[in-house]
Amino acid sequence: MTTSQFTNKLSLPVVAAPMFLISGPELVISCCKNGIVGTFPALNQRSSEGFEEWLIQIKEELSQWEKETGKTAAPFGVNLIVHGSNPRLEADLRLCVKHKVPLIITSLGAVSDVVDAVHSYGGIVFHDVIKKRHAQKAQEAGVDGLILVCAGAGGHAGTNNPMPFIRETKEFFKGTILLSGAMSSGQDVASALQMGADLAYMGTRFINTDESKATDDYRDMIIEAGCSDIVYTAAISGVSANFLGASLNAAGITEEQMKAKVKIDFGKEMNTEAKAWKTIWSAGQGSATIKDSVPVTDLLNRMKAEFKTAIETQIENLKKYSK
Repeated sequence: MTTSQFTNKLSLPVVAAPMFLISGPELVISCCKNGIVGTFPALNQRSSEGFEEWLIQIKEELSQWEKETGKTAAPFGVNLIVHGSNPRLEADLRLCVKHKVPLIITSLGAVSDVVDAVHSYGGIVFHDVIKKRHAQKAQEAGVDGLILVCAGAGGHAGTNNPMPFIRETKEFFKGTILLSGAMSSGQDVASALQMGADLAYMGTRFINTDESKATDDYRDMIIEAGCSDIVYTAAISGVSANFLGASLNAAGITEEQMKAKVKIDFGKEMNTEAKAWKTIWSAGQGSATIKDSVPVTDLLNRMKAEFKTAIETQIENLKKYSK
């Protein structure tokens, strides 16, 4: 599959980002039925056997839906951590090849062998980056698209402003550009395209959907948060990421600890990053404009209308200022 064939299957140029502990089959399937790419991290399942069960579930439910409706579902994707700390990489990659997962999103390493394995069955690879050097290495590995994770994005994020980062990247990379960072509406998606991105990459907005695995308390905290309530810290995982400040406070993490550039030792009661992220919640600055939690279908119907209005406004502005 080429990237153009991939994007032609979408009714809105959006990828719902794979979120640790949040994204599962229900969210993926609902996104794909509604015309955007649904994704999940392979490690959200505790074993490779469980991971394969999710792949089968997603493929079977989407296939059945296509037969019943006569419509075409959007492609789905899987996030693989390409790093020595992931002992399941080889096994999970084999399963992705076996089931011909349309999209693989790689993180923490762009490796040509992984890209070649995905290309062998016609899949495509997007890689997330926070700086130019990482983007250039990913290009060398042969990835099909780059996810530019900019300031304000939920989870592990960079600090670059999206406008110069997109332009800088497009000077040397001719593949698909995805923009990540603080987007939560159809108007934001239109803005991403106006800046030069091909697709919007959105996470936090999909936490507040009925199909996500987030708790009600997590969703409520996002609704209540503003831009200044998002804290960028390396204290939780050793890598800088954005978190809801209220969840950090609830965990008893001090302001001094938040400013530290090293990972907190959580001790016996919270001795893994996975346990930490269950009670310390990630979110992006897009939280500031999220005021509800709704089914994916309702959210995407709204976003499609917002996107259409925004594009029509841009066309009118073009007419106005091109005299």
